[in-house]
Amino acid sequence: MVRRKSSPLPDDVLSSLEARLAGTLKPIQPSRDMVQRLRERIRFPAPEEIALRLGDWKKMFLVLGGVMSGMVLFITLARAFFYLMSRKSV
Repeated sequence: MVRRKSSPLPDDVLSSLEARLAGTLKPIQPSRDMVQRLRERIRFPAPEEIALRLGDWKKMFLVLGGVMSGMVLFITLARAFFYLMSRKSV
């Protein structure tokens, strides 16, 4: 396979390429129906609901502790596995 040196493109080539792409890639407006359907599918919770979820700090603490414990267990098992595999090959 022959390797070619990559040379920088002259400014006129880049300008013509940009002009061609600008003509090709025109922005479009989505239909109102599509926007309405997306708004219905994406539901943003009310500020009160967000505050209520953040106020439940005990539950959030338990979830965070569970995730951290799972990660520690996974890392421990991975280290034990790699230790046993490297010991077997020696």
